[in-house]
Amino acid sequence: MYKNFIVQEANRLDKFLASQIDASRNQIEQLIKKEFVKVNGKTVSKTGLKLKENQEIEVHFPKAEFEDVKDEAFVKESLSGKDVKIIYEDEHILVINKPANLTIHDAPSVKDATLVDWLKLNNISLSTISGEERHGIVHRLDKGTTGVMVVAKTNEAHTSLSEQLQDKTMGRYYLAITDLALKDDVIIDKPIGRNPNNRLKMSIEENGRNAKSAFKKIDISKDEKYELVAAKLFTGRTHQIRVHLSSINRHILGDNLYGFKGDLNKINRFYLHAYNLYLIHPKTGELMTFKADLPNDMNEFLIKHFQMENIHDKIDANNIIDSFTSFT
Repeated sequence: MYKNFIVQEANRLDKFLASQIDASRNQIEQLIKKEFVKVNGKTVSKTGLKLKENQEIEVHFPKAEFEDVKDEAFVKESLSGKDVKIIYEDEHILVINKPANLTIHDAPSVKDATLVDWLKLNNISLSTISGEERHGIVHRLDKGTTGVMVVAKTNEAHTSLSEQLQDKTMGRYYLAITDLALKDDVIIDKPIGRNPNNRLKMSIEENGRNAKSAFKKIDISKDEKYELVAAKLFTGRTHQIRVHLSSINRHILGDNLYGFKGDLNKINRFYLHAYNLYLIHPKTGELMTFKADLPNDMNEFLIKHFQMENIHDKIDANNIIDSFTSFT
């Protein structure tokens, strides 16, 4: 797909494109650096190129290529036991329930197959404006987190969903099991930055990025040792729910990176699940909501430790959404 624009006044190339295609700064940088942009018919790769009035800009959004899929045998073996469930699919978007221990996209430290590898292996059409390693990826979940996320199948859908992330018309509600009960429902508004003493962690940092989360009490376990809580994010910082809970001395079961000290022989990952996603369909404009069923390990833990006749009603997706509406 190609799009053409005429420069109305002097500007930088990256800033001009940001005003025209509603993509993120990273997406625009990738388009320019990978030479998908022409100025007056000449391919350019400098993001800060100075534009003049009446210059013609052509942007090419390439189709995803599937020949760069990792070795198929390796991908299948690496993905064994990681069941990616499709919740909804049309020609514009794909909504999935991500399993635990699946990384979203490649990075220098990632050795296993990723969700992007799974998407390419299954020949799913993907947007291309987030760079080679992130085809289709609009937002992400931590490797250990399970639950609902949307994948963009076209560049138009990708730019629309990215806009929704910015203006908060798309978002998610989470469920987590903690090692101590909250005293009350709480909104935590504390900045988050990279932990200066441990580069694997994030922490509350005075000069960090603004971060705001809301937490609601759902139910207490039969022995009152654990609590099921729901969370809503107003910002999207790395490890935000985990960091904010840790800041009030509450920890998600299994999350030893942020202070959980329980029996890791019985809990081999942290119990955080993206439960409900809401968005506006990028083509039809319809408000849509999607629910991702709890993974087996979390569900079995709830059955063992909680009164399930209470849980089923309390985690009804509409009840959770309504409770945050009145709370926040």
